[in-house]
Amino acid sequence: MVEVGGGGRGNMELITVGTGTVAPHARRTCACHWVSRGELRVLLDCGAGTLHRLAEFGLPWHQVSHVILSHFHPDHWGELPMLVYALKYTTEPPRKEPFVILGPPGVVRLLRTLAEGYGDWLLDPGFPIGILDVRDGEPFPLNADVNLETFPVPHTDESVALSLDAPEGRLVYTGDTGPSSELARWAGGCDLLLAECSLPESRAMDTHLTPEKAGDLANEAGAKRLVLTHFYPPVETSDPAKLAGTRFRGPVTAAQDGDRFTIGDGRRS
Repeated sequence: MVEVGGGGRGNMELITVGTGTVAPHARRTCACHWVSRGELRVLLDCGAGTLHRLAEFGLPWHQVSHVILSHFHPDHWGELPMLVYALKYTTEPPRKEPFVILGPPGVVRLLRTLAEGYGDWLLDPGFPIGILDVRDGEPFPLNADVNLETFPVPHTDESVALSLDAPEGRLVYTGDTGPSSELARWAGGCDLLLAECSLPESRAMDTHLTPEKAGDLANEAGAKRLVLTHFYPPVETSDPAKLAGTRFRGPVTAAQDGDRFTIGDGRRS
């Protein structure tokens, strides 16, 4: 079981809940990453398998305060309706705390469209819910200490990278992206770069990263640590961390579901 929040208000912690893709995998679920700091409990993406992985790792899923989507491919949001459903019907005592869903422009439309099929409970679950489009370049405060920013990346039209900036450090999550010098500049100096690593170099494309391209991105950004995620099976026939390390001299980890990191001090718990 993973312990969360033991460091108190001053530590931002990352747990890679789901490091896989839409490709079924016995050990990796779809994209989801838990970030906590004090009372803040954030999910970066919410793909299939999220709820059961949160329970498996002993994380207080019923205390999630925010879900932030990087884009609208279903392996990054598919469990979101189930999360709202679970919060509505299975929390004891019933949830009263606000729940906030954030994403690139279009996330409000996405949830309204889903509610046409699922039902009105998705937009009115019995506790306060906010659904907001976040504009690139406009810092969005998650609380008094942590700000969210987004940046457009080459994947789908709406795709963005996400930055969580706290006094002790900055986490940048690429979401799904292809190579981008603009992204590297925006991520410059981040304490931890959580980068997708979808494909081997033999299958490289403009809308995803390979281990080598992820290493290039971390190197160009001057990141302090690189954590790889979002693995399709073919990329795991190699050693992604070793390959990324040929381009980036800092610490590199090929994350597994349930790995835990502390932002700002370079330690992996």
